[in-house]
Amino acid sequence: MIKYLLKRVLMGILALFAVSAITFFLMNLVPGGPFLSEKAPSAAVLAKLEEKYGLDKPLYVQYGNWLKDLAHGDFGVSFKMQKNRPVTTIIKEMFPVSLKVGIYAMIWAIIFGIVFGCIAAYHRGGIIDSVLRVVTTLGVVLPTFVTASILLVLFAGGVWKILPSIVGAHAKWYAYILPCFTLGLSPMCNIARYTRSSMLDALGQDYIRTAYAKGVSNRKVIFKHALRNALIPVVSYIGPMTAYILTGGFVTETVFNIPGLGRYFVQSISNRDYPIIMGTTVFLAAFVIVMTLAVDILYKFIDPRIDLAKEDE
Repeated sequence: MIKYLLKRVLMGILALFAVSAITFFLMNLVPGGPFLSEKAPSAAVLAKLEEKYGLDKPLYVQYGNWLKDLAHGDFGVSFKMQKNRPVTTIIKEMFPVSLKVGIYAMIWAIIFGIVFGCIAAYHRGGIIDSVLRVVTTLGVVLPTFVTASILLVLFAGGVWKILPSIVGAHAKWYAYILPCFTLGLSPMCNIARYTRSSMLDALGQDYIRTAYAKGVSNRKVIFKHALRNALIPVVSYIGPMTAYILTGGFVTETVFNIPGLGRYFVQSISNRDYPIIMGTTVFLAAFVIVMTLAVDILYKFIDPRIDLAKEDE
């Protein structure tokens, strides 16, 4: 187990290095810069700014300096959006907002996804199963901005104006209903589909036939005996999904004007604020890696028979 964890941590560090390198060099290949705007500064002022922030050096030197700062937990300072403010401070302020929206969305997506999947498996081949399959398919294929637009029109616009269309810094709990539903819809539908598929596979196993032979009710077989083994493939999806949701959907935060890290990241790209782009990218990548490792460890608790070392080979 320790050897497996060390191996995964090393792979995670290499993955972070690759993500940071690709992001850094591609970011600098995009035309424009953080100090260019409609009223561009003079050549002398621009040269002074680039010298101040080290942008006058070759790219490989800039990247090397960034890695040295990263080793000390320093993501640098904002060039433009919050000038000279540490990126770590900005992330600390923005991420809790994304985290709050993400937790709400994750909770309802997991609960309803597993319940709907079990119900579909319980009524397999029936009308309820067919309806749930159609609904979950629509939920998966609808783009996030389409879902958000439909909800805004129905509940915050022309039809029923009962919920706010934006989420401010001090918004009430009901302001999170639309963005959380939007963010969690596609994951919920995917979880329902995975749960149904894995449940049907589990119901074909010998131990399930034995339970039926002993006279165990269909409801008890599904929700007690089959569900635990059926959750293993579902957990595989829940790991990356949790990382995605907790970091906040970029589209969702932008549409609902949520002051979270996802929306701020999109704005940093538009403004060419390089330190924020790099800091946010590495932070989110590290979060995904940690969540994936946590899910692998969770396998062991769901099914003690799983040997992580062998699974990794």
